[in-house]
Amino acid sequence: MGVHVARHARTSAPLSSLLLLALVSIHLSFVGVVFGASPSSQADGLLKFRDSMNKTSALSGWSASLKICADDVANWNGVLCLKGIVWGLKLENLGLTGSPNLDALDSLPNLRTISLMNNNLEGPLPSIKKLRVLKSLYLTNNRFSGSIPDDAFSGMNSLKKIYLGNNEFIGKIPSSLSTLPNLSDLRLQGNQFQGSIPEFSQSQREIKIINLSNNELEGPIPESLQKMDPSSFTGNKNLCGPPLGECKVADGDSSGDEGSGGKDGSIATSTGSEKQVSVLKIALIVLVVGILLGIIAALLILFYWKKRNSRVERDSSALEDTNTMPTTYVAEKKAPVAVETEGTKKRGEYGKLSFVRDDIERFDLQDMLTSAAEVLGSGTFGASYKTVISSGRNLVVKRYKQMNNVGREFFIEHMRRIGRLQHPNLLSLVAFYYRKEEKLLVTEFVEKTSLASHIHGNHTQGLDWQTRLKIIKGVVKGLAYLHKELPSIVLPHGHLKSSNVLLDNSFEPLLSDYALRPVINPDQAHLLLVAYKSPEYAKTGKITKKADIWSLGILILELLTGKFPENYLTQGYDSKTSISTWVNEMVKEKRTSEVFDEDMGGAKNSKSEMINLLKIGLSCCEEDVDSRMELKEVVEKIGQLKEGDHDDDQDHLSEGYAFSSIGTEDEYSFSRNG
Repeated sequence: MGVHVARHARTSAPLSSLLLLALVSIHLSFVGVVFGASPSSQADGLLKFRDSMNKTSALSGWSASLKICADDVANWNGVLCLKGIVWGLKLENLGLTGSPNLDALDSLPNLRTISLMNNNLEGPLPSIKKLRVLKSLYLTNNRFSGSIPDDAFSGMNSLKKIYLGNNEFIGKIPSSLSTLPNLSDLRLQGNQFQGSIPEFSQSQREIKIINLSNNELEGPIPESLQKMDPSSFTGNKNLCGPPLGECKVADGDSSGDEGSGGKDGSIATSTGSEKQVSVLKIALIVLVVGILLGIIAALLILFYWKKRNSRVERDSSALEDTNTMPTTYVAEKKAPVAVETEGTKKRGEYGKLSFVRDDIERFDLQDMLTSAAEVLGSGTFGASYKTVISSGRNLVVKRYKQMNNVGREFFIEHMRRIGRLQHPNLLSLVAFYYRKEEKLLVTEFVEKTSLASHIHGNHTQGLDWQTRLKIIKGVVKGLAYLHKELPSIVLPHGHLKSSNVLLDNSFEPLLSDYALRPVINPDQAHLLLVAYKSPEYAKTGKITKKADIWSLGILILELLTGKFPENYLTQGYDSKTSISTWVNEMVKEKRTSEVFDEDMGGAKNSKSEMINLLKIGLSCCEEDVDSRMELKEVVEKIGQLKEGDHDDDQDHLSEGYAFSSIGTEDEYSFSRNG
């Protein structure tokens, strides 16, 4: 309408009026673009999208009665907001299953980024053609399968980053990928793509990162990709050409009359003089190439020493990239390891790994950078990568960007302190790397992944009661050891949650991401660490060691119920969404048996022990810090739990059997001495 008015404005109108009309028209056009869909239709689209998946308990807070965004803050878990507008979804590590309907999100006209990484989603690649302004799509580490239609990405001209790695896709790489004008980062590794790689029309400047490793691709690598890192193509045994080895030419491919032989079809040999000329040419070429390589190496060394303290390539500062997973060191930069000399002694630690264990073979940063890296996931602090060093040892490298305020000496001393911790239920630190802007921590690789994955993931068989009891006993032992060895630290763990409890092959738990509070930036700690979601911090703004006990209680309830704690996703403590509130309400309604995870086997003769553990978990979750259990008492009580019930306990196996009610139902409470 504004445009129409402006178009018909009289030429004799005052200049100020014309300017006013022009501004109104621009404003109305902007409103039409930004608010092209009503809040109710946006909520309907998000709910339709959620309902297309299974195991969405982490998204149970999504409700049409609740406003999606309040300025830059989202009221819906996993939604990213900017000035009241939904611009992204970050639904990672939630155990989601099923086939997501991304077309249902077309009611979000400003949706720029979607991340569903590290779930168990399946089916064909979801259609995204209705999401015309989408810039980033992250679907790594799921179970998507089947062929991708050749035109799947046609018309998606805004797409910059596409992560489809570690799924089960087959068939050819869709040619529509090669024509996206703004594509800069493409990850297709760890699938079963076949056939040849299409010729990418984008320039080398546009495509910064591509990873096609570990597929079944074959044939020559297109010229447009020949300057990429060789690791981008490894694991495809029939690929050839730069930057890999040269393609082999069949013996019968020689042409021309001079190369043909007699009637028997044999190839004629060169004359002696021709052989001599050929050998001389080869020798000259090798000599020239050797000289050039020497000059290049010398220039690179000089350049490195001048630029050795320059920053690693910055991640994109564009708004849509704030949700992205940072690029790997392998893709970013493979700088030589710094060699300490008299002239660089003060800064010799840059480029070097510092080891905190003596029982592991030494390797350098270059060894890690030149090995193929597999993205394991993107957590609270950053991405984790699995890498295999030259000796064949599997390691995990985790990046941290929230430690750039800590001094170098303090950081190194604290890492050495952590490195001295040795316990069967702690994931030991192997080495670390210090850089002002970013830190790397290196640990052993644990095969069974995390407790969260086993509880909420799509496993064929859930953890039985005996295994869960074993896990929680190990967790308590590891936590008690941390509190004993680190008495001066307010939060000896600080970030205890199911995704930070790793399981080895015998399901022995290993605690990770512990004791990091002293080196986390103070202004970010309360946004990142689980301990700051405790009731006491919400009420007083202060934190105590008992925040670790509260985190343990939440973990116990999660382990027993199989329910994903919304506490992990909220910015602070909210009693209405706390898993402990839900369990207490179920107990008051005498529905205790409905609390336990239905996938937990071996529970038939263990109910009273399960109830006892439930009581301990709720006691650890008391909002009043003084009423909350002491860690020593937790260790003692959990240590007394058995895998099965005693004979004299069987009379208590009914609703509310391990609980007592004192007075009215409102005064319903636990008997701690049961």
